[in-house]
Amino acid sequence: MAANGVRFDASAITEKPTLLVATTRKPVNGGRAAPWYGTERGAAMTIARAKLRPPDDGRFSLASVGLVDWQIASIEPLPRLRDLIGEGASGEDVLVYVHGFNTTFETAALDAARLSDGIKFAGETMVFSWPSKAKLLDYVYDRESAMWSRDALEQALEELIASPTGRIHIVAHSVGTMLTLEALRQFYGDRGEAAAERIGAVIFASPDIDIDVFKSSVARIGPLAAKITLITSTNDRALAVSRWIAGGVTRVGAAEKAQLEKLGLHVIDASAQGWGIINHDLFLSNAQIRQVIRDALGGASRLGTLRSALFRQAG
Repeated sequence: MAANGVRFDASAITEKPTLLVATTRKPVNGGRAAPWYGTERGAAMTIARAKLRPPDDGRFSLASVGLVDWQIASIEPLPRLRDLIGEGASGEDVLVYVHGFNTTFETAALDAARLSDGIKFAGETMVFSWPSKAKLLDYVYDRESAMWSRDALEQALEELIASPTGRIHIVAHSVGTMLTLEALRQFYGDRGEAAAERIGAVIFASPDIDIDVFKSSVARIGPLAAKITLITSTNDRALAVSRWIAGGVTRVGAAEKAQLEKLGLHVIDASAQGWGIINHDLFLSNAQIRQVIRDALGGASRLGTLRSALFRQAG
């Protein structure tokens, strides 16, 4: 940390620890006290601003040994999405995080904060949280809830596009990628190429999508397809279970790299990076994956070179 207390290359969410919230979960306690939003489906999309407590990253802090983490301090529900975007954010890019299966609202929000801080994102960060039961045996409910939320995600994207922001970047995880792809398909069908230009990078991390459904949807989103980067892993245990539930149909996140590159997409094969039991959240836990996400969001021209250098082991 510098002498004046300002961090070098600090993320915006650390300097201003607030998170934009759009959720289709039913509010609990009026959305103003923990647990804020539950597992049931809400009557309408709720908009809010979350104030966060970042971990103290000082040399002798408990965070340095992993004993403390980001926390939600308070939630302020707001009537409209446009009320979330302050004048100071005019022209800044926005990062939208869409979580996956088996996730509480709090976990989704804090994962968004960890991701934004981990990649040193310079603009506002939003979590789009759909109603997950947050239980391992409720996969079908979660998948249906995700699909039920696609109109709301499309609405959130439309309102962000209408606000005085820069590009809208999206990072979606697991089942959240299916929701995001469907919302983008509707968004492109309704708004066309002019609005699609405001969408920046689209990162699908461990996408839990039927590969045939994915192919047909990608073919219907025009120039948005070229913005997609896939982070895959053939040893993703969670997707192996999902494939079994789906009757043996390959999930995109566990497909072979060459098969996906035929679609003209950027593909990051992270199989060699995962040494855990599950290997389903490498976008949060692996520094090299976070760097690839950062470069993709920044539109780095050297993405292909970097990808080859980082993942040469996977070949």
